[in-house]
Amino acid sequence: MIIKHLPLIFEPARPVLQKIEDAGFEAYFVGGCVRDTILGDSIHDIDIATSAYPSEIKAIFNRTVDTGIEHGTVMILDHGTGYETTTFRTESGYQDFRRPDKVTFVRSLSEDLKRRDFTINALALKENGEVIDLFNGLDDLKHHLIKAVGDPNERFHEDALRMMRAVRFASKLDFVIAAETLAGIKQNAALLEKIAVERIRVEFEKLLMGQNPVAGLNEFLQTGLYQYCPGLVGKQTELSGLLLLNNWQLRNAEQAWAVIVTQLGLDSRDASKFLRSWKTSNELITNVKKMIPVIQGLRSKKLSPLTFFTAGRNAVQDANQVAKLYGWAIPDEQLMKQYDSLPIKSGKELAVNGGVLINDAGVKPGPLLGKIIKKLTVQVVNGELPNDRETLINEAEKIKKEG
Repeated sequence: MIIKHLPLIFEPARPVLQKIEDAGFEAYFVGGCVRDTILGDSIHDIDIATSAYPSEIKAIFNRTVDTGIEHGTVMILDHGTGYETTTFRTESGYQDFRRPDKVTFVRSLSEDLKRRDFTINALALKENGEVIDLFNGLDDLKHHLIKAVGDPNERFHEDALRMMRAVRFASKLDFVIAAETLAGIKQNAALLEKIAVERIRVEFEKLLMGQNPVAGLNEFLQTGLYQYCPGLVGKQTELSGLLLLNNWQLRNAEQAWAVIVTQLGLDSRDASKFLRSWKTSNELITNVKKMIPVIQGLRSKKLSPLTFFTAGRNAVQDANQVAKLYGWAIPDEQLMKQYDSLPIKSGKELAVNGGVLINDAGVKPGPLLGKIIKKLTVQVVNGELPNDRETLINEAEKIKKEG
């Protein structure tokens, strides 16, 4: 197969490959960038593999950086751009089911490609557009199949995260996992416990934001992978409800996790505990917790001004996107019109602050001051008081007298 018109992202890198070839070595674009080029999907970065050893690459190019020299990776700096180039290699001894104990540099493209995860990722591309397909990856792309290179059991023992990558690709590409590969995942699912939760989380988030999440989730559940993920043990019934949802258009990780939290029926406190077990960031936890009351309000058709105010614009928009999955959403324009009608949208917009209340209302610094500000804020948001300095000072004095 010859790709006559390569995407523009390849053009600046072609001279790099040509220079390696002129020195007597092989060099190819490899992996996802080749797959996505053939599928017509967007490409974010490119990977280069070569028969030249790291020392030989450094002899060919004047400017290089040893970004992963022990694994054969050298960054070539060319006209202000860095290109990571990795020597063909074989790997062995995966005692942690994630990283090889031994890496051996080789001159053979075939030896390098056969250690890769799936046939659709084991494609190589010459700088002239010729595709090298040694493992029938083009045919699997044509038939929308995710198939392990060689023996699935060997591939998953080398890197157990590949099982999550398989179900992620089922969602991202809307592909089907080949029967033998699927059987390999079922047989080896327990190996997922060997993988750091942070790495599992990345794949799970990508699955939920893919082209067809139901496809990935179905395999995630059927293979038993879910049983080795934090907080999901014994939750097959709850999670199976996700397979009935359509209109999946999740745009960020916050929305993705809010769907899971909603499906599991978690309140704010339990959601925090659940998300911490997945080692998500504190910022994400905070944002998801803001979304929960909005999602519940959309479901019950009872959205108060205070719910809008507490959540904030981004959480309101994200919550509505999640609610669309369940049929609870209201039109985005209508929702934002309600939000924009709030008298104030943050505490900073309140016509008084602590300093004003201390100086003009005689409120002493302390817990009472905070409670007064909170009460004034709620009254303004609910439309019970105008956001007027004098009115709020008078109200503060009244509250102070009442203790």
